[in-house]
Amino acid sequence: MINWMDLTASILGLACVFLAGRNSKYNFWVGYLYTAALFFLFWNKALYASLLLQPVSLAINILGHYRWTHPREGEQSSENASALKVSMLSWPERGLAAFAVLLVALLWGFLLDRLFPADPHPYLDCCVTVLILMAQLLSALKKWDCWVVWLLVNITQIILHLSVGNIFMPIVCGLYLVNGLWSLRTWMKLYRKNG
Repeated sequence: MINWMDLTASILGLACVFLAGRNSKYNFWVGYLYTAALFFLFWNKALYASLLLQPVSLAINILGHYRWTHPREGEQSSENASALKVSMLSWPERGLAAFAVLLVALLWGFLLDRLFPADPHPYLDCCVTVLILMAQLLSALKKWDCWVVWLLVNITQIILHLSVGNIFMPIVCGLYLVNGLWSLRTWMKLYRKNG
């Protein structure tokens, strides 16, 4: 039996990351619909950490939409002064980001395990959730590093979705992996062009 919510979220998600990987600001409009579809999908599957992510995800999407279309002085793309250029985190910033993801995921997993015992995989659910938040934030700031985090997200999401019986999302996450690898390379070219 086809889960239409799973299928709809999958199609919207593919469209969103495809557009983001191609440096299109229109990814944010699709992202708004994707966020709503995921909210209902996760509600239905009792994945509460992922469910609670959606309002935060919406806020990051709004921030990213604004930042991509309103760069500050010195942040403009060489091809389009009204577009944010791709930049990269420093190594200390990467270390801080990794530490923050691990700490928040552990604390949130502990809390989620106590508050929502129906969540089948609270620590994995929280790890995916925190990685998604980090990837979205880095994407909103147009950091090349977001694609490295998205690759980690896709691998953990494949495991999570398979564990709860979703049909389309594991396939979509596999396609996200391919898009993430392509986007990693494409954004590196954009970074070097503007660097």
